[in-house]
Amino acid sequence: MRLRGKITKWKDQRGFGFIRPLRGGDEVFVHINAFSNRSRRPIGNEFVTYEIGSDNQGRRRAEHVEFFRDNSTTPAEGWIIASTIALLFLMFVGVSVFTGRLPFMVLWIYLFASAVSCLVYAKDKAAAQRHQWRTGEGTLLSLGLLGGWPGAFVAQQWLHHKSKKQSFQIVFWGTVIVNCVGLACLFALYNTA
Repeated sequence: MRLRGKITKWKDQRGFGFIRPLRGGDEVFVHINAFSNRSRRPIGNEFVTYEIGSDNQGRRRAEHVEFFRDNSTTPAEGWIIASTIALLFLMFVGVSVFTGRLPFMVLWIYLFASAVSCLVYAKDKAAAQRHQWRTGEGTLLSLGLLGGWPGAFVAQQWLHHKSKKQSFQIVFWGTVIVNCVGLACLFALYNTA
């Protein structure tokens, strides 16, 4: 769960400070390496969003810290947008199947692959939080390429997993384009036969 807070007592020379939660409670330690945007250093008295984690000694610390104004959408808005895009795409495939423009199996492939993608992303997020063995990015991207991208997109926004890693997102959206081009080719072939 992402929390909101304000950076206090920032010691730039040492690369750490503390975040005071906006809802009250104890301040949380934050290290410079916890920030998602490494091109900008905190200066103090800035609003951030963050997740709670712990170090090797079990002490609480902030992780996945983002400057509040750096986010173009709130987490809830991102999830709603992703769900809407995925639902519209799956509705298009469903209508195409039921009007005879695509084979019935195509809809089942997208639904099954999307469900599997959601589960794999959730498992990988849980493994990341527990510092356990992770699912490879190649596997996550392959699931999207094989038709699971609607579920993967929703899972990324819902779980806040891989949604901010720019290099992953570039390749992910490349696989979405390749998948959609493949679907368009299948659509064209099926309707000319």
